[in-house]
Amino acid sequence: MDQPAIPDPIAAAASPVMAQYFAAKARQPDALLLFRMGDFYELFFDDAAQAASAIGIALTQRGTHAGAPIPMAGVPAHAVESYLAKLVRAGFKVAICDQVENPAEARRRGSKAVVRRELVRVVTPGTLTDDTLLNARGANRLAAVALRADQVAVAAVELSTGEVECLLVRREGVAAALSALQPSEVLVTDRLFGELAGDLEQAGGAIETMPAALAEPAAAEARLKRLYGVASLDGFGPLAGAEVAALGLIAAHLEITQAGTIPALRPPRRSTEAAFMSVDPATRISLEIECTLAGQRQGSLIATIDRTVTGPGARRLAARLNRPLLDIAAINERLDAVAWFVDDIEARRQLRELASRAGDMARALSRLALGRGGPRDLGAFVQGLEAGSKIGAMLGARCGPLVQLPKEIADAARALDLTFSAELAALHRALSGGLATDLPLQARDGGFVGQGVSAELDETRSLRDDSRRIVATLEIRLAEQAGVPLKIRHNAVLGYFVETNARHADTLRAPPHATVFIHRQSLANQARFTTVELAELDGRIARAAEQALGLELAIFEQWRGRARALAPSIQAAAEALAALDVASALAEWAVEVGAVRPVLDEGVGLSAAQARHPVVESAVRRAGEAFTANDCRLDGAAVDGPRLAIVTGPNMAGKSTFLRQNAVLAILAQAGSFVPAAELRLGLVDRLFSRVGAGDDLGRGRSTFLTEMIETAAILNQATARSLVIVDEIGRGTATWDGLAIAWACAEALHTIGCRTLFATHYHELASLEERLAGVANLCLKAKEWNGKLVFLHEASSGCADRSYGVHVAALAGTPAPVVSRARVILERLEAKSASTSRLAELPLFAAPEAVDAPPSAVEEALGRLDIDGMSPREAQAALYRLKTLLRGRS
Repeated sequence: MDQPAIPDPIAAAASPVMAQYFAAKARQPDALLLFRMGDFYELFFDDAAQAASAIGIALTQRGTHAGAPIPMAGVPAHAVESYLAKLVRAGFKVAICDQVENPAEARRRGSKAVVRRELVRVVTPGTLTDDTLLNARGANRLAAVALRADQVAVAAVELSTGEVECLLVRREGVAAALSALQPSEVLVTDRLFGELAGDLEQAGGAIETMPAALAEPAAAEARLKRLYGVASLDGFGPLAGAEVAALGLIAAHLEITQAGTIPALRPPRRSTEAAFMSVDPATRISLEIECTLAGQRQGSLIATIDRTVTGPGARRLAARLNRPLLDIAAINERLDAVAWFVDDIEARRQLRELASRAGDMARALSRLALGRGGPRDLGAFVQGLEAGSKIGAMLGARCGPLVQLPKEIADAARALDLTFSAELAALHRALSGGLATDLPLQARDGGFVGQGVSAELDETRSLRDDSRRIVATLEIRLAEQAGVPLKIRHNAVLGYFVETNARHADTLRAPPHATVFIHRQSLANQARFTTVELAELDGRIARAAEQALGLELAIFEQWRGRARALAPSIQAAAEALAALDVASALAEWAVEVGAVRPVLDEGVGLSAAQARHPVVESAVRRAGEAFTANDCRLDGAAVDGPRLAIVTGPNMAGKSTFLRQNAVLAILAQAGSFVPAAELRLGLVDRLFSRVGAGDDLGRGRSTFLTEMIETAAILNQATARSLVIVDEIGRGTATWDGLAIAWACAEALHTIGCRTLFATHYHELASLEERLAGVANLCLKAKEWNGKLVFLHEASSGCADRSYGVHVAALAGTPAPVVSRARVILERLEAKSASTSRLAELPLFAAPEAVDAPPSAVEEALGRLDIDGMSPREAQAALYRLKTLLRGRS
């Protein structure tokens, strides 16, 4: 890329190197600029101060500019990826300005020529591709939102794997669509940002605003054509204007961040909002699908059921749980694959063993296509294709005239069968036979091409290696000739040289050795010399090593080009491995926990028998306890069937778990997983809503109650007759009568919508709705009072709780006994007066009990008499026995 003129007149007076810096910085003013200088990447001015503070590197100075010292901080070039990871995690965008020629090439342009440097990459959260910057088991998506002709489109690219998709949504569905994608970065035009700010914040990830002109139809289409190298977009299907605009924003961002390098992207996969169950951000957080309320993966739904053995498999499992399907046929294809692996134990075992050895081919391909890959990425193809070929053969052996593989497994087996692609099989043979055993990280390190790949390379390596042996022989001969100890060493400046201790330097300078040893450099403790023979040998070795590395790099580029040309086949094989990993992993989990295949239909029912919450069950089992399974039936289609259940019971009785477990079952079922239950029949759920728990949103000026009401309003405005709604304690954040009125009205509204609803409440008055409205039923989570203590049974049954047992729960929480006693007195007075507070003033005022000085016990008196320092071990043992006897007497 051509370097632009320096726009800053102050920069015009800078040194040539700093002029390059100012030119690069002007192109990426909002990014930290890593500027390559030899073995380091340097940061200057404010960039240096920010980086030093953020990641703890030293802040120094280098020269002056405009009469002031230049702040500087640097990181070693060989370890730059680890520092990039820290900077990106700290929220920075980072631009990399690298040297694109070596000093020798620069000198050929003139003695004062400066090494050329160019912006080669801009690192943002959504464009990471390096292993050190990525979570192997998590996706890293760049998303974009665009509005065109009243249509809203959400597009996303996973640059590290080449996956691209676009989705048309309703305006109110933007937040749900983005939260399902879990993007690391979201692009939006500056005009649209204000309208969508709330939705973007809920989705998470960094937000990058871009000029609205980049989303204009003509500009977006042109960039998209350049990105894919096509003359027309017709091959991608009839893309809507909003889809082209969103994809165009992504194309513009990739042009900038990848500095013109074309990534290996798959054609856009198009879908609509109607393809997936809609799960809004609040529901996703409430159900802890991908992380807990504390932001941890451990304890989430995904962490609990994930038995995948590969990173791609883990990413695909997360994608399925985040976006459950609405197509029964597609869901059943997934369930067929899981069921097959449940039944065939040996196939499941073999596949998981083989898949665990496969490399991450999709991410390796992406790095190679972007020019950032190395020999280990080529090695990932060998591992992946080798494992895939064996898996394909194993699956094929299990298929015969009377045994047919499920469609998902059969499709994957075909994608992994190398006999279907001669080119892919040839690449596999070339790499498996040509790569060395121990692969370096970078191609520039050399040593990754095995013997026999290139006769010229083998010959050059022989010369290089023989020359090294010759150096060792020459070192011995020169030391014997000089009669002093010396070593032949090498560095990048002097090349090969003779080094001896400073006290022996005069011997080499004096005749007769002075005619052989030519002085090069003196240090504090050493002196360095060369000889004519060593100088000639140095040249031969340098040329041989440079030639060998050049040949290896040429072979690497050849292999890289072949892999790039076979990108669709490699991506298909990687996708097949991931799909098989997910199916076998879900089968492994299903067998482990006793999960069953759900039955899905086009109805609006939900019938679960002996259902369990997978996360809670896992936790209580680790504690050595049993989980209480429960039934649930909601059926809006039947005349007498319940579609809204009023769920009552004391706190800690399991209401929230009961509510959540039925929502989680719907997610698992429509994601294509078995479910932890004895039986589940489910009518497709188009939208899932959960309003369980709420907190202050101080950043947006919202109280707990306001947050609760906003979430409730979203449910009432968006739920349909096919939706599943779980709500807990609507109206509890305000006055009692206000709260009851709101809860009652919301329950009636949900009943009118006709959606399947589990409505947990402590307002027992709502139980009367069972008699007033057809389709309303009461459910109660049982608890019993035994000897003044509360025992939670965690069993759901028909009926309404007779009381909330709040005072009992307060006692269990450790509330001081006087406060609990006082609460009981007030509760009795309220219940006696039918919830009236008019006569509470007649109660005597609360007073804390006075401390009573009790006489010391016999044990305390005995302890007080002991002379601990003067006791022998035998006396101490005897005293302990006496104390134990006194304690028995107390009991």
